[in-house]
Amino acid sequence: MWEGESSGQAPPELAAFAETANVPVVTTLMARGAFPDDHPLALGMPGMHGTYTATTAIQRSDVLVSLGARFDDRVTGAVDSFAPGAKVIHVDVDPAEIGKVRNADIPIVGDARLVIAALLDRLVSTRGGAPAPAREQWFRQLEEWKTTKPLSYHQADEGPIKTQYFVERLHALTGGEAVVVAGVGQHQMWASQFWGFSRPGTWINSGGLGTMGFAVPAAIGAKTAKPDDLVFALDGDGCFQMTFQELITAATEQIPIKVAVFNNGGYGMVKQWQNLFYGGRLSAVELGASVPDYPKLAEAMGCVGLRVDHPAEVDVAIDKALAVDDRPVVLEVVSDPEEMCFPMVPAGGSNDHIVMGPDDL
Repeated sequence: MWEGESSGQAPPELAAFAETANVPVVTTLMARGAFPDDHPLALGMPGMHGTYTATTAIQRSDVLVSLGARFDDRVTGAVDSFAPGAKVIHVDVDPAEIGKVRNADIPIVGDARLVIAALLDRLVSTRGGAPAPAREQWFRQLEEWKTTKPLSYHQADEGPIKTQYFVERLHALTGGEAVVVAGVGQHQMWASQFWGFSRPGTWINSGGLGTMGFAVPAAIGAKTAKPDDLVFALDGDGCFQMTFQELITAATEQIPIKVAVFNNGGYGMVKQWQNLFYGGRLSAVELGASVPDYPKLAEAMGCVGLRVDHPAEVDVAIDKALAVDDRPVVLEVVSDPEEMCFPMVPAGGSNDHIVMGPDDL
């Protein structure tokens, strides 16, 4: 399990260690991109909205090597039932993190890059040239979980647009070559789930801070730091309304970020919780989808304003956004107001009980 003490900078030793040991790798929300999602050993993100395979693999593991991860509640679920059979090797640069949540059988304080290199050297010398265990039964089980419990959604031809669909189309049309910045909520989880990350430093979000309004100013910072990179902020309408005025700075200073605003007319994640756990008694979660007019708002701030409200037009809208390189672009994506984010481990629940859809509750 990799998180890394500095978000996203994965050493090449990480892949070498995983391949030499022949062990699967999960990457926490803050570490997406640290290990490529298309690698045969990659299981994706674990935790509250992680993949079934990543979360369950941790639960069933006998040894868990944690590299810079802090065992936060969104990863562990109920701590007393988290990875009950695992011996834990916990590596962190901060000694205060080790043992804070989960007792470490082998605590190691140090820089993750240096420790991984040392572990790799010890693994190679201990093995003495022998091949890694095949772990055939374990990998068969992982493949079964991937097949029977995949990430999924249904995009109807007539709409409404699913955020997951937009994320996948954006990835396809950019070849995944973008720095992706997210706000907080459903769109953040869907971005992590459905963007195929392939390299470190391309995923920026506020993680455990849960900072709504993070995406726009963070994208401006990312584009300033990497002016030659495509920087795409994926934001919810609730988050966007908190800091959209920073686009005035982006337009004035000629910082041409792209922003997709997923307009589902409300605070989607809070609405999901109220529907699932509070009997559908909705309170202060519905904003309405017509005010403000996002393209007009964008134009008023010196940006290009676009809107897409049908799945068949998503590719065209993305192409239009990508074609602009002299000023910021705001693309309003009118998205499904009723879509919920799954898989899900309810707050305080055990990772042994993963909800794959509303019918599982």
